[in-house]
Amino acid sequence: MLRFEVSVDDLLRSRFALSPALDLCLLLRSLAGQGRPLPRAWATRLLPAFERLRRETELDAFLALQTSRGGPDFVAPPPRGLNQTWADDLALIRATPLEAARREFVTGATGPSPRDPRVRAVLDSTDAVSRIAEAMDRAWHELLAADWPQLRAVCERDVVHRVGVIGEHGWATAIESLHPGIAWRAGGIEIGFFRGGTVRLAGDGLLLIPSVFVGDVGAHLDDPWPRSLIYRARGTAALWGEQESVPHPDALTALVGRARARLLLALDAPASTSHLARSLAMAPGAVGDHLAILRGAGLLVRARSGRSVLYRRTPLGEALVAGSGCEVANRGSRHVARGGQAGP
Repeated sequence: MLRFEVSVDDLLRSRFALSPALDLCLLLRSLAGQGRPLPRAWATRLLPAFERLRRETELDAFLALQTSRGGPDFVAPPPRGLNQTWADDLALIRATPLEAARREFVTGATGPSPRDPRVRAVLDSTDAVSRIAEAMDRAWHELLAADWPQLRAVCERDVVHRVGVIGEHGWATAIESLHPGIAWRAGGIEIGFFRGGTVRLAGDGLLLIPSVFVGDVGAHLDDPWPRSLIYRARGTAALWGEQESVPHPDALTALVGRARARLLLALDAPASTSHLARSLAMAPGAVGDHLAILRGAGLLVRARSGRSVLYRRTPLGEALVAGSGCEVANRGSRHVARGGQAGP
C-alpha cells in the first residue's frame, strides 16, 4: 500500500497542473503496446504515422527508455501549473544536461531495445538529448497537437469539477473521488493497489494531474518531481466513445435538439463556453447561442469564476437529463505504475 501523510500545510499547498509532455509519453507508450490500449478508432488513425516516425526519427531511442510502468524524468519535466504548454515542456527537455540524461539512460535502458545498434548509437552520442527531443517534437505535432485543444478542455473541466467538490465537500471527498481504490484515512491518502510505503509530503503539498491517457491512477514519489498523483480525467470515457459511457439521448434530442442535448449532457460539471466548444468540437458562437436558449428555458444557470463564466445545470436541467436516462458514467481500467510511480 502507498500512503501519503498529509498535514494542514500540505492541503494549503496542494494544487492542480496539466502536463502535455506526460500525456505525450503515455500516448507513445500506448501506441508501442506498453501502456493502456487506445480506443480502436484512435489507434487506427495514429498507428501509421507512429510507425513512420519510428523509421524517420530517433523515436525508437525514446521508446527504448520506456516501459508500461514508467520512463525517464527528463522527457516529462514537472509541470508548473494549469497553463503548461508543449513549448514549455520542450524547452525544458532540450535544456537537460547530457550527464543527467545519461544517468537515466543507465537506469532505464535495461531491456533488449537499447541493444539495437541504431538505438545504442543515439544513446551514446553527444547530442542524444537534442535528438530525442526532436523526435518527441515531431511526434507531438503529428500525433497529438491536432487533438490537444479538445483533450486539454476535458482536463480543464475536470479541474473545475474537482475544485467545486473541494469547496462544497472538502479535500477528503475530492481525493476519494479520483478513484474507488483511493481512501482518506486518519489524516492521510491511502492507495491500496500501489506499493511505496508511507510518504510524508513535509508541507510541500500534493500535485494533482488529470490525464486522458493514464489508465486510472499513477504516482510520482521521487525528485525532481513533487509528490504527485496522475489520475484519469472525468469525461475521458465519453471522449473515447466507450460503450458504457455513450449516452443515447433520443428523447432529450427530440425535445431540445441534438446540439442542445449534447451541451446539456456535457454539463455534468460546470464549464465555460470555450471549454464546451473545444471538448465537443463545436463553434464557440454556436455554443453560446445554444447555451443562451437553454438558460432562457431554465435548464442552466451561469456564474463568474475568475475570468471565466461557467454554466451548470439547474435542478430542472438535472431532472430532464436524469429522466431521459442519459447520465454518463466514467469508468476505467486499473493502471499500476512502476514502484508506485507513473513516470513519463
